[in-house]
Amino acid sequence: MPTPRLMIVEDEYLIRLLLEDMVVELGCSVGAVAANLTEGKEAAEKAEIDLAILDVNIDGEQVFPIADILKGRGIPFIFITGYGTRGLPEHYRQTPTLQKPFQMEDLKTTLARTLGN
Repeated sequence: MPTPRLMIVEDEYLIRLLLEDMVVELGCSVGAVAANLTEGKEAAEKAEIDLAILDVNIDGEQVFPIADILKGRGIPFIFITGYGTRGLPEHYRQTPTLQKPFQMEDLKTTLARTLGN
């Protein structure tokens, strides 16, 4: 199976770097990175990716417009949030969600489940 390519949408620089390191260590590659909604929407429309990791709150804005684009393209995604699933709209409550702060093992399990391996 080819290496899964991920998109990471996270506004906090250090968390974004940490996430990039974690996914690479877990055998994935980073196909796109976005620090704000504009970059994220652009990447969601064009990037050749297999999965996305989306911080729910990007610089005070909700990430759901990016999630909608990915959903339209049939690309699965994982939300990361400090608020848990209760902060998600009803139609996204079944989406895999990691509560911040999370451990590498949690990310590994969620990636494997979402990618179907």
